[in-house]
Amino acid sequence: MTARATRNGELWVIAAPSGAGKTSLVKALIDRDPTLKFSISYTTRKPRASEQHGRDYFFVSEEEFRAMVRDKAFLEHAQVFDNWYGTGRDHVAQLQAAGFTVVLEIDWQGARQVRERAHRSHSVFILPPSVSELERRLRGRKTDSEAVIARRLRDALGDMTHWDEFDHVIVNDDFDRALDRLAAVVSGRSRLARTKLPAVRAAAEAIVSGSSGR
Repeated sequence: MTARATRNGELWVIAAPSGAGKTSLVKALIDRDPTLKFSISYTTRKPRASEQHGRDYFFVSEEEFRAMVRDKAFLEHAQVFDNWYGTGRDHVAQLQAAGFTVVLEIDWQGARQVRERAHRSHSVFILPPSVSELERRLRGRKTDSEAVIARRLRDALGDMTHWDEFDHVIVNDDFDRALDRLAAVVSGRSRLARTKLPAVRAAAEAIVSGSSGR
């Protein structure tokens, strides 16, 4: 599919439980459209060998990060295990001023903060087609222990209950179809994934209700 015109200067938040395919969808979405830009996060985590400052993350010390929090320099920030991550207000504003539509890939808690601090933002929640498929995907990575898989699944099921806080819901049942739906939503060409629509709500509730007995 060719790149399509987006409404430049917008801010889109995309969230999902672990295993729903959010990272792959966001990467493919941005690769297909040069008017979209991914927001680079700040982090106190040490860079890995393959990572570059300003490309993968903005790497800062914990002291620098705390100073940015005091200065209200983040649209959202959170501690993940032993490290801090945040979305810089100025970084997002600079991308928007350059005419780009900015995409944030964050969790539902970060999305809440963005809604409070950027009232004109838009949001999408990605759901797996079922709880059993979510578990299959998590196990399919073959990189985690049983204990880690159990924790990730438990956390993912909790995350899924927050789908109705978002403007749009997309079910990643097939990657290409989900990508097309996501692209249509972000471009403004489709309103069929809006959370308030009865069909969308029914589909989401059916998926999330599958976790109630786990």
